[in-house]
Amino acid sequence: MRFRPCIDIHNGKVKQIIGGTLRDRGDQAEENFVSDKDGAWFAGLYREYGLSGGHIILLNPVGSPHYEDTRAQAMTALAAWPGGLQIGGGITADNAAEFLAAGASHVIVTSYVFREGRIHRGNLDRLVGAVGPEKLVLDLSCRRRDGAYYIVTDRWQTFTDIRLTPDVLRELSSCCSEFLVHAVDREGKISGIEAPVAELLGEYAEIPCTYAGGVGCYEDLELLRKKGRGRVDVTVGSALDLFGGPLEFERVLAYCR
Repeated sequence: MRFRPCIDIHNGKVKQIIGGTLRDRGDQAEENFVSDKDGAWFAGLYREYGLSGGHIILLNPVGSPHYEDTRAQAMTALAAWPGGLQIGGGITADNAAEFLAAGASHVIVTSYVFREGRIHRGNLDRLVGAVGPEKLVLDLSCRRRDGAYYIVTDRWQTFTDIRLTPDVLRELSSCCSEFLVHAVDREGKISGIEAPVAELLGEYAEIPCTYAGGVGCYEDLELLRKKGRGRVDVTVGSALDLFGGPLEFERVLAYCR
């Protein structure tokens, strides 16, 4: 189980939010932490510790008054560690190469591929053609509804009709190099992991995958290791002391190593 760091950027600031409160209208979100340090500072720290494979997420949509500030923050982070970080948020077949050229190791995509409640095969094929599956991470972030987990899009605001199942994981694993899965109902709440999601990923994911959402104590890391069979990597956001939380950065790294 590897530790995968994060740099979440909203309204031009590195911050941690409660994922389920994110709204495009008014660029609103309930905040847990807003950093006075920029994206480049965090990227430099992760580079110092050799923590490759983390992700930068742009939480403002293209067209938001804050998008360009958020994008600028992301670009400074990529420049601080070329090849060390993945990036997601508004990625399409038309702009993916631009982010790779700016230093991203991979692009992370949700809404461009999962549209109108289904997998948009044309967009997925265009994306794979533009960057290759080896540079693509599919974000399968999900929320619970009617006893099942469904992939959500548009900065986690819109349910698709796609259940997160073993068949979906197997189907999509040939199109990308990794999965990133935020358990959105736990995101930012420091209330424990969504154990069924971790278990599903640990048993059926055939490619590397990263779980994010709800880690609030060291025992949660152990539970994730068990449920994920040691095969699922972890992101810790709001609970990490870098973002004002109770978990010590270096202790979390030591545990994961």
